[in-house]
Amino acid sequence: MTVTTYQVEGMTCGHCVSSVSAEVGKVTGVRGVEVDLAAKAVTVTSEAPLDISVIDAAVVEAGYELAGRIELLPQVGASSCCGSGGCH
Repeated sequence: MTVTTYQVEGMTCGHCVSSVSAEVGKVTGVRGVEVDLAAKAVTVTSEAPLDISVIDAAVVEAGYELAGRIELLPQVGASSCCGSGGCH
């Protein structure tokens, strides 16, 4: 599974969330859609990586603008730390 988060401009209410969720959910290969109104973001879980143009088309069909992909940095947890105390 692939999880990708995109920035969406123009969403202001629950109806916006529903519209974006419905359109992105129709994309072939999409297994889950989570829309965060406060962050203006949509997180898509898919079988494989999707071309951004396909997600863009779905967001535009819903009436909004895809501003791009949000790059999330991997979290460094205690289990992956060497324990030296020098982690940044």
